[in-house]
Amino acid sequence: MTTLEVEDVHLHYGAAEALRGVSLKAEPGRITCVLGRNGVGKTSLLSAITGQHGVTSGSIRFEDKELKGQPPYARAARGIASVPQGREIFPLLTVRENLETGYACLPRKQRSVPPEVFEMFPVLDSMLSRRGGDLSGGQQQQLAIGRALVTRPKLLILDEPTEGIQPSIIKDIGRALTYLRDSAGLTILLVEQYLDFCRELADHVYIMDRGEIVHSGPAEDLDNADTRRHLMV
Repeated sequence: MTTLEVEDVHLHYGAAEALRGVSLKAEPGRITCVLGRNGVGKTSLLSAITGQHGVTSGSIRFEDKELKGQPPYARAARGIASVPQGREIFPLLTVRENLETGYACLPRKQRSVPPEVFEMFPVLDSMLSRRGGDLSGGQQQQLAIGRALVTRPKLLILDEPTEGIQPSIIKDIGRALTYLRDSAGLTILLVEQYLDFCRELADHVYIMDRGEIVHSGPAEDLDNADTRRHLMV
């Protein structure tokens, strides 16, 4: 079953059209990657899926049920978790408290941090009492992913998780996403500009340009010159 299906979605900011008939699918146990230059509509697409911005027309279905009109908190309760660009952790809260903010959409009996969060990111376990703002950028990114996983998602959405992150932590994040796909069967939707990271992880790739999907295919297509031209500045 397809976890997420976006069909012919248009989205406007006033008179400006940010998404122009976008369609894509994300399936369980697969990493779907959306690539594109800055300003082509990638973050607008994620805003539409998570409910941060309403769509003008089109359909967004999650587990065969329409999401249109549902607020972000209702989508989170249904199993959609987002790791936003820039991480957006709470700098004055401790690591433990940041993780516990993920409890908001959970029933009381599920309000605990899954042990795999600390297995994938052991640095978080050793820094539970430290404030989020005292962590490095890479550690904050791990915390943001951990916070999303606390919600027990069915669909994990990540907006450029490698941005400004040191190579060693990029590898840790890659290993974590591979584990979540292969062992947990999670549906992962990844927005990226880092081509090599996407090539290594993705099962299927979409490329956006000017608010539209201009390419859809397997990750191997990223080695084709005709495909790569859509990503050139």
